[in-house]
Parts: sequence; structure tokens; C-alpha cells
Amino acid sequence: MAKKPATYADLEALPAHVVGELVAGELYASPRPALPHAAAASMLMAALGGPFSLGVGGPGGWLILSEPELHLGDDVLVPDLAGWRRERVPRVPDATAFTLAPDWLCEVLSPSTRALDRKVKLPVYAREGVRHVWFIDPRSRTLEVLRLEAGRYTLLATHSGLGPVHAEPFEVLALDLGFLWDEPH
Repeated sequence: MAKKPATYADLEALPAHVVGELVAGELYASPRPALPHAAAASMLMAALGGPFSLGVGGPGGWLILSEPELHLGDDVLVPDLAGWRRERVPRVPDATAFTLAPDWLCEVLSPSTRALDRKVKLPVYAREGVRHVWFIDPRSRTLEVLRLEAGRYTLLATHSGLGPVHAEPFEVLALDLGFLWDEPH
């Protein structure tokens, strides 16, 4: 007997301490992130939000959100961070989820979500035309920068260490990697 595809009602029935996502009719439930994961996502939001969302010390022009719910076709995904250029999304819609794919997103890798982020969700992001994807790994202290080209992601760079980097699509400002790993400066 064929397994019945999961529905949004299955997502809503999950306990509050998990993050639920639907991909190709399959329900994925992940535990809330551990503190290094949460810290890296929060620090990245702080580093990009001011200059790019608010235009404070940077060019502005972006709407960047933490853990937005994305309804992309029949799939429901929750990246750690996602950003839309303001010309595409001038203001936050009055809705529970986005149906417009972001221009950029970031997945912070953890042992429990690494395969989901790389193998299950990344093809959906490519299908939907997400131009840039970042993978941050707080354990190995790396930032991978991918760009969508001809329907496939190309790895542009893998950054590590503590120093400043210029990473697409936010390359106009240096991103201090040590800040993401909560390293003193």
C-alpha cells in the first residue's frame, strides 16, 4: 500500500520544539537548532540586516528574514535566513508564508539537518530559481557560497577562518567570519 503524502495539517500537528518542512510529499521534522547553530544564524542576521535590510552602513535594497516559511509549489521549507531584493518585495506581505522564492538564502548546517539541507532542499531551491545559497557550518567554521547557473549550483568559494570575506550577493561589504563563530575580535 502506497504511503499517503504528508499535508500542511501534518506540519501544524508537530510539537512546538521542532521545525517541520514538506518536500515531495514527505514530512521532515528537525529539532530546534543547538546554540552554535542559533548563534551563527543570529550573528549573520545582525551582520547583514543593518547594512542590507535597513541600509545602515551599507547599500540597503534587501528584505532579510529569519526562518521564513516558504511555500514553493507543493513544498514547504524553512531556511535559516532568506532575502529578497526590495524591487521584488517592497514590503513584508500580510501573509503567513512567502510563495515567491527568495533571491538568496542561508542554511546553517547541523548534524541533524545537513543531509536535508544539501540533498533534499537544495534541488527545490534550484527548481525555484534561488540565485544564491550559503551553507554555514559552525562546527567546521566554514561558509560555502553557491550561485545558480543554468539550473545547477556552482560552488563559488568556501571561506574559513576568522578574517573578512566578500561573498555574493553581499560582496560590497566585508563579512567578518569570526563574528559568526562568536570569536572575540
